[in-house]
Amino acid sequence: MPPESRFYTSQRLQMHYLVWGDEANPPLLLIHGNRDHARSWDRVASALADRYCVYVPDLRGHGDSAWAIGGDYSIIDYALDIHALGEHINRAPYVVVAHSLGGSVALQYAGAFPEKVSKVVNIEGGGMHWMSDKRRPAHVRMRRWIESERQLEQREPRVYPTIEDATERMIEANKHLTPELARHLTETGVREVEGGYSWKFDNYTHAGSPYEFNMEDARDLWNQVRAPILTLWAEEGWGRFIKEVDISPFHNIRTVKVDDAGHWIHHDQFEVFMKHVNEFLAE
Repeated sequence: MPPESRFYTSQRLQMHYLVWGDEANPPLLLIHGNRDHARSWDRVASALADRYCVYVPDLRGHGDSAWAIGGDYSIIDYALDIHALGEHINRAPYVVVAHSLGGSVALQYAGAFPEKVSKVVNIEGGGMHWMSDKRRPAHVRMRRWIESERQLEQREPRVYPTIEDATERMIEANKHLTPELARHLTETGVREVEGGYSWKFDNYTHAGSPYEFNMEDARDLWNQVRAPILTLWAEEGWGRFIKEVDISPFHNIRTVKVDDAGHWIHHDQFEVFMKHVNEFLAE
């Protein structure tokens, strides 16, 4: 059965989400990464819908959710939207499975509202890779952010003449994708415009924020999380940058390295991914 399409409101924005499965089952949220979309989770949602009611939001500026006026796309904005969705559904606590940016959002949400999250699967996200990053001075961050915002004002969405052209770009971004999956992700991730097709995400999602999430705040938020956490890293993804990650702020976390996969572990090694997720959720 195809998912049901629904809407809710956050900060005056109309937000879109999908519902898979029977709402009598326990609730589970799937949160996608930056410049991705809810339909990217179709295989995962379908595999979980026999046991859970799966709720899959399009983050603001992505998929079929509204674009933020002025281009406010920081992690705190996304976390607020997820909280608004949780309140709209009103079925907490939630199991949360999240990818990349979505993992950062999930841990912020779980840290601010630990009673609303029962388990977290964090795929190549959570911001823990920032631990080894050297912080840039505030004046440098502010100047570069302002310059990038001004540049984005002049940027037009790229238009692909055909679905095949857009699919080629999808495969170029992730060579692990099968042709069938690349086509599906493309067809569900573009909208028809004059001259062809363009991706559904807002270009301003490239901008981020000049205010870096400092580790003092991060450790405080992460220390509040009481839900068990499974973190998955890919050998060809961000995992290649992570040597020694300080996970001491967390109370209950395990990490797994997945071979032969890039940043999209749930696409590149679907069966391996689902095995780890199913085992974790069954505990």
